[in-house]
Amino acid sequence: MSQQQTKNCITLRGSAQILCEYLKFAINSVLFQRGLYPPESFKAEQQYGITLLISEDPQIKDFLTNLLTQSEEWIIKKKVNKLSLIIINVANKEILECWDFNVQYEDGDVALSKEKNETVGSKDVKKIQQEIRDVMLQVAATISYLPFLDCRCSFDVLVHAKTDCDVPDKWAEAEPVSIANAQNVQLKSFTTSLHKMETVVSYKFVD
Repeated sequence: MSQQQTKNCITLRGSAQILCEYLKFAINSVLFQRGLYPPESFKAEQQYGITLLISEDPQIKDFLTNLLTQSEEWIIKKKVNKLSLIIINVANKEILECWDFNVQYEDGDVALSKEKNETVGSKDVKKIQQEIRDVMLQVAATISYLPFLDCRCSFDVLVHAKTDCDVPDKWAEAEPVSIANAQNVQLKSFTTSLHKMETVVSYKFVD
């Protein structure tokens, strides 16, 4: 009986892991749906009760693992306000599309945090996963009305972190992103009760 009465308990690290797992699937989904890499280089995985596609390209896997491992540590310390996936025209380096993943910090369950002596949330994990599933389905649906990418494209991910972060050696400072004649689409958000994530895509509007 006592187990049923125990509240769900999500730690800051657990919440940051949920965010970074979403980012992994969301970024892979965009790379697949936008045709940046051959479809045969992706494999299907079941997550959030739906089928999602993940790149098997070793370079992409390494890049995202390093990026998200570092981002997780910074999110725990409230050092990140957003990550941006940018899609770039290889020929002229023009930014055609930007997927912003905005991170907001929430208080969690104040009473339970006092009891546990650390900041925790008590939101049901199933509920969080349902919210993420809804966002992932929206990501896939949004792709259908974005402009066709009729050029060879590459991608990068920018982490908007506080200036006092210890930046890994191989990382570089990036210029602010701007898209000429941009249109924005706001997607659904999800929250773990410790972190809220909003997804917004900006793209170059073509008449």
